[in-house]
Amino acid sequence: MDLRLTGKTAVVTGASKGIGLAAVEALTAEGMRVVAASRTITPALKETGATTVAADLSAPDAPARLIETALAELGGIDVLVNNVGGGDGDGSAGGFLAFDDAAWQAMYELNLFAAVRAARAALPSLLERSGAIVNVSSNGARVPHVGPAPYTTAKAALTAFGKALAEEFGPQGVRVNTVSPGPTRTALLEGPDGYGAGLAASLGVTQEQLLAGLPGATGMVTGRLVEPAEVAALIAYLASPLAASTTGTDHLIDGGAVKTA
Repeated sequence: MDLRLTGKTAVVTGASKGIGLAAVEALTAEGMRVVAASRTITPALKETGATTVAADLSAPDAPARLIETALAELGGIDVLVNNVGGGDGDGSAGGFLAFDDAAWQAMYELNLFAAVRAARAALPSLLERSGAIVNVSSNGARVPHVGPAPYTTAKAALTAFGKALAEEFGPQGVRVNTVSPGPTRTALLEGPDGYGAGLAASLGVTQEQLLAGLPGATGMVTGRLVEPAEVAALIAYLASPLAASTTGTDHLIDGGAVKTA
């Protein structure tokens, strides 16, 4: 299917691996010119052909500097994909009392305020070009007890932020949507130092046992983890003119784990 994105421009954050990398691959395959930002520029990201920018987007001034660089490189921005996030990695399986104020602040800086700041900087160009924003949240935003409270509540705030932007800027031609993946086959779960490893250790099982049982334990009726490319395909569709009447929505892609509407 031709998504009619050829020649358009995009900025993708958190692009070095997982969903972010898959999004860059999907958008460049559709003929878009992409500026991809990440703290680490991986060989896989370089291979996409995107223009790469090394940035820690949890720093307050970094999102605006990224957008400034992207505008200089691309001449304008049609799509902003706020994918950067995390912080639910190793050491975050200890429960509410394990997190002090600094941990909460760091989680919100990365998972919420990076998107707020990037959107603020990009909106003038998005308004000029009737562009689109896609925020990558989590199904944990709807069931916050399933993960670390600072992470899932920050994602809930991100989902609400997207709806607020859609309401304000929809009449001016900018569409804003959210994608909320469930457990996804990324380094977060599969890496030796990620959340999956920490959770397995806290439960007294091997990481392999955890991953094998996770779909069933979380109610994923598909019986398997979500693939990053599946999330990226949804991101690309929501970014495209084919989704011209879709805005203010939150799209679960979690194998049916969340049972409510």
